Amino acid sequence: MQQQLQGYLWPSSPGLSGLRGILIMKLLSCVLLLTLALGRAHSQKPPHPPGHGGAGLPPHPPGHGGAGLPPHPPGHGGAGLPPHAHGHDHGHDHEHDHEHGHEGHDLDRCAGLEMDAVAVNEEGIPYFFKGDHLFKGFHGHAEFSNKSFAELDDHHHLGHVDAAFHMHFEDNPDDHDRMFFFLDNKVFSFYKHKLEDGYPKDISEVFPGIPDHLDAAVECPHPECPNDSVIFFKGDEIYHFDLKSKAVEEKEFKSMPNCTSAFRFMEHYYCFHGHMFSKFDPKTGEVHGKYPKEARDYFMRCSKFSNSSDHVERERCSRVHLDAITSDDAGNIYAFRGHHYLHKDENDTLTSDTIDNDFKELHSEVDAAFSYENHLYLIKNNNLYVYQVGEPHTHLDGYPKPVKEELGIEGPIDAAFVCEDHHIAHIIKGNHMYDVELKVTPRKAGNERPIGPFKRVDTAMCGPGGVKVIIGNHFYHFDSTKLLSTARSLPEQHKVSLELFGCDH
Repeated sequence: MQQQLQGYLWPSSPGLSGLRGILIMKLLSCVLLLTLALGRAHSQKPPHPPGHGGAGLPPHPPGHGGAGLPPHPPGHGGAGLPPHAHGHDHGHDHEHDHEHGHEGHDLDRCAGLEMDAVAVNEEGIPYFFKGDHLFKGFHGHAEFSNKSFAELDDHHHLGHVDAAFHMHFEDNPDDHDRMFFFLDNKVFSFYKHKLEDGYPKDISEVFPGIPDHLDAAVECPHPECPNDSVIFFKGDEIYHFDLKSKAVEEKEFKSMPNCTSAFRFMEHYYCFHGHMFSKFDPKTGEVHGKYPKEARDYFMRCSKFSNSSDHVERERCSRVHLDAITSDDAGNIYAFRGHHYLHKDENDTLTSDTIDNDFKELHSEVDAAFSYENHLYLIKNNNLYVYQVGEPHTHLDGYPKPVKEELGIEGPIDAAFVCEDHHIAHIIKGNHMYDVELKVTPRKAGNERPIGPFKRVDTAMCGPGGVKVIIGNHFYHFDSTKLLSTARSLPEQHKVSLELFGCDH
């Protein structure tokens, strides 16, 4: 074959023999590679058929994975102590993970996505499902859903989730802390991110009387519903499923749009339709107030919003956790979230603006803040910025300076506060608190001690009434820093949006 190719491609010529040999070898290599590629393509299995392909697969190996689960913390879905949302890698090397050259970075929730399903996990963290991806919490990139719920791919080619909800019924251990997913005609039950034995099952087996191919589902515990129930949505049909009696009651919610997803959060019920949402009464379906509202304004942390967005309304009612908060000597409160901040003056008047506009040296994303002697101390990464309070706030020359140099502690810092008439900055880093005497130079962080029952906090502030520790959408009040550090149980849970900023929905 080599001789035939030589004679065909190049006439015999002694002076060109070396070049001829190189060209022949390159051509032979190309032919070989093409032959191998065609053979591989021919031998590959056809792609997975669309729809549910799990029927007939062997059952999942046993292993509930729920033994030794500590008692659930008080409050809604454990929202009192939500750790940072992390991905869960179950060790499965799915082909699905390698079919895409991205990790959901081109899915932009701030572009107005319509989510397929929404549910909180057992720690109270919202999970937003879109296609085969999952957004955890209110900001950050999407990841593949099978990283957290691997068995969905073992039994089903995961292209979407129709509906999902978190079974949160403390009075019934059999129905507590499960996450249910609905895909076509199947239902999956997960406990601690592990598929329970016997699942997936037909929806009709677990929830008799409920149709396949659902649009949305949401749990409704007693007394928010007459009995512990699940509300299912399909088109304009609404079904109340009584978990104890298995009775199904069809409802007609005339004032509600058709829900593409729904979830319960902070004891309220939300119907999402497209990138809008409406808050509804789970018993009657009535929608009170000015709805629909923009989901990006309340359930996502975005850098930009529509021109019609009410910035004050959004910031005081947002369900996204605060990054930092502080109150100054005059009683002004400054609350920072993402690219925006909310200002509440001594007369309880609320205003909002971008951080970049009023604190342009920071741009956005404040880690911690405290007030001291008519100055705002703002911490971002490993730097400390200082502003003199006024209209406008004046950035002091020479700043930013390293946190280590100014406060005697390495960043990052989770929270910081100074209590009234004191000269000590209390710094929270991880699950420990440190004291920094501000009248002494060089400053050093000392008196290390735990922060009571908390594993971590989002932010904290101190005022005449004591210390407020903020985690997620709730805060906890302590009369002093000593009581905070020595507490062994959670005090009463308060809502940030309602009790700090007067949001009525």
